[in-house]
Amino acid sequence: MQALKNRTWILRRRPEGDLRNDDLELVDAPMPTPGEGELLVRNIYLMIAPTNRVWMSDIDQYMAPVGLGEPMRGMTMGVVVESGNPAFRAGDVVEGPMAWQEYSIVRHARRVPLQHGLPLHAYASVLGSSGLTAYFGMTDIARPRAGETVVVSAAAGGVGSIASQIAKLHGCRVVGIAGGERKSRYVLDELRLDACVDYKQGNVLEALRAACPQGIDVDFENVGGEVMDAVLALINVGARLALCGMISTYNATGDWWSPRMFRNVIMKRARIEGFLIADYLPRFDEGVAQLAEWVKAGEIRYEVDIVDGIERAPEGLNRLFAGANVGKQLVRVAPEPSL
Repeated sequence: MQALKNRTWILRRRPEGDLRNDDLELVDAPMPTPGEGELLVRNIYLMIAPTNRVWMSDIDQYMAPVGLGEPMRGMTMGVVVESGNPAFRAGDVVEGPMAWQEYSIVRHARRVPLQHGLPLHAYASVLGSSGLTAYFGMTDIARPRAGETVVVSAAAGGVGSIASQIAKLHGCRVVGIAGGERKSRYVLDELRLDACVDYKQGNVLEALRAACPQGIDVDFENVGGEVMDAVLALINVGARLALCGMISTYNATGDWWSPRMFRNVIMKRARIEGFLIADYLPRFDEGVAQLAEWVKAGEIRYEVDIVDGIERAPEGLNRLFAGANVGKQLVRVAPEPSL
């Protein structure tokens, strides 16, 4: 194994605006060897998320940015090849913060709970970090109540698609925001939401006003920018806003956008709360069990958008910012093992 090479994406410079070809470099790195307490993991999926772009920027954030010349950080899922940790053995499927590379060394990983009888890509999507973000963000932060109007931005994405269906299961009127006819049809026909606003078709505020005649009680926010401003203009008294992401600002070269309608948080006595899925790690098994039950009962549908080959990892990230993906964006680095 030591003669093998380990293709790895290295961060060469901090992106300015959209990710460019020379911001990252794919190199042949030496095959790593696990030490005591470490695992050597053959990555199967890179689980692409907007936060990958945040980690490339030298800004104040919840963890240190990726250093120049270092492997690109990412959430990955893979198979243990060698174990220096007695709690794991070769063949275990694990996930965690590793790197955009074919093989990773990791000290702390989470064993994937494969007992739910679903394909591996389900554990990298609806039962993974994106589905769990939707689950805890909606049930713990937003706390929708039957009869309320819930708006979910990026409703065709990996997080938004699950969050919106959870709100439906709570008896809410759910309005998705998505971009383009294909995604709007998916939101209405596959996710079965009550309405969808296509932000690419004219005035978002007026379209949202028509879709939410009783105002907005809950906003599950993934986009920020003008979309969030439109939501803030229509919130009801006591509204709750779960701030999951602000993808429209992550490629900004200056300061991030700030809402013009922020005053409505005061006028409507609203509550805004940001959250990170890592804070819910002790409760992951709870979330996975509930999501698996809903999926197997046909109450939650999910999609995965897969591109093949580690060389396409930057393309996978750019698909998020171009709005090209439906469902969870994955990069398949190696074939799925037989479960």
